[in-house]
Amino acid sequence: MYENRGYTTGQAKDRNLSMPKYINETLADFGQHLAQLRKEAGYTQQELADEIDSTRRVIAYYETESAHPPANLLVDLAKALNITTDELLGVKPIKKKAAKADNRLQRRVQQIEKLPAKDRRQLVQVIDTFLKAAQIH
Repeated sequence: MYENRGYTTGQAKDRNLSMPKYINETLADFGQHLAQLRKEAGYTQQELADEIDSTRRVIAYYETESAHPPANLLVDLAKALNITTDELLGVKPIKKKAAKADNRLQRRVQQIEKLPAKDRRQLVQVIDTFLKAAQIH
């Protein structure tokens, strides 16, 4: 009939099915790495949580308490931080990006673009005033 083909501990050792040591060490530092990447991207915990449609408590938890984030969270975090999941996990080094722009400023500009035209014009006038004042000094 049907044959059970489950693996025993001995078979798993022989086939080297255990997780590589460097992956375990990388995951142990995941929280610190996530916090560093978040700060470099210019996010607060709340802003990153909003970006991935989560809560600040979830971000804080994975930065401090858990080295085992769920796969769906990894994908969302990597997209928000504009890196790969391998880079997020520390498996691969983060590729240098040319002239890294201020993500916080970019997010603000995107929010401004969604404002009604009248509000946008007023805000641009305020920004122009600040820029002119900075040029005088």
